[in-house]
Amino acid sequence: MAKIHLKTRLIITIFFFYILTTIQSKSFSRNLSKKSLDFKKEKLSHLHFYFHDIVTGQHPTAIKVASSPTTNTSSSLFGLVMMIDDMLTLTPEPGSKEVGRAQGIYASADLEKLGFLMTLNYFLQKASTTGAP
Repeated sequence: MAKIHLKTRLIITIFFFYILTTIQSKSFSRNLSKKSLDFKKEKLSHLHFYFHDIVTGQHPTAIKVASSPTTNTSSSLFGLVMMIDDMLTLTPEPGSKEVGRAQGIYASADLEKLGFLMTLNYFLQKASTTGAP
């Protein structure tokens, strides 16, 4: 009987301290004023570049890294995963001035029609593009 009474006291004590620490814990976030963050005035930029994804030839920029057993028989190439390091240029011609790179992966993610999951990082070179189209 004493053991049951001791266990009950222990459980009540642990529960009490749990409630006490929960009530006194600090919040996980805080509000900051915009002034304290010292934001500058926003500028609007219009980016215009062309993305070149080369999948064949001597120097492809997109390489297949994975596929599913049904990729080749699927009308949507479901399960195909490509790794890319593509040029970004000023004009549609691949030989035009390179302004950056697009690096990442894309995968065919729809069973019935073309639908891609894309994760890309765009690396833009700092250069003068005055007069660019």
